[in-house]
Formats: sequence, C-alpha cells, structure tokens
Amino acid sequence: MTDIQDNVTISGSSIKGTLKYLDSGDIVTTWGAGYFMALDLSDSDFTNLTSVKVGMSPSVSSGLVEIISDPDKNGVFKVTDKLKQKFVIVQTDGTNTKIQKFDLSQLVLE
Repeated sequence: MTDIQDNVTISGSSIKGTLKYLDSGDIVTTWGAGYFMALDLSDSDFTNLTSVKVGMSPSVSSGLVEIISDPDKNGVFKVTDKLKQKFVIVQTDGTNTKIQKFDLSQLVLE
C-alpha cells in the first residue's frame, strides 16, 4: 500500500497520514484518478455483530459497504474532499447500532 499512502493511522476520531495522487492502475480504471485511502480493519473486534458497514460519507457512488463476511476486512476508499468527507463505520448486533465517524482533515494529500 506504500504506493498509495504513507503512515495512515487511526488516532481517536481522526485518520492521519499521507495519501498519494493516483492517475493510473486498476483502482483508477474503476473510480477515476484521485486520492485513495487503504484501511485494514482485521484487528477490529466485530464479535457478535450482525452487520458492519464501512465507507466514505458522502461517497463518490459506493456508499457504505458491508464487510462482516469479508475475511480480509480491508478496503480502499476514495477521498474527494478531506474537509467534508468522513470515514464511517456502522456496527449493529441486530438490536443496537453504533456509528463511528472519523475526521479526515489531518490527511496530507500529495
């Protein structure tokens, strides 16, 4: 992932690091040129949850994506406006829902 970002970490309710501009490759063919953030959520505890959706809000077109059955629990997300967008995780156990929103304003766009 070093070809698209450097030192991207989640710290509290913010995501920090550097995103590199991509103008070629498979991701660009699908989503167009821009900045992309890769996150690995495999260390997160999703035990006893019936749904975990992640994504950018607002997003280019994909909205939130279900990852509960994804064995890797990772994804790549297009950042189009680091000041207006948030990275969102919505978790539910079938009864209760928890929504986490992460600020992107501290990302550096190269």
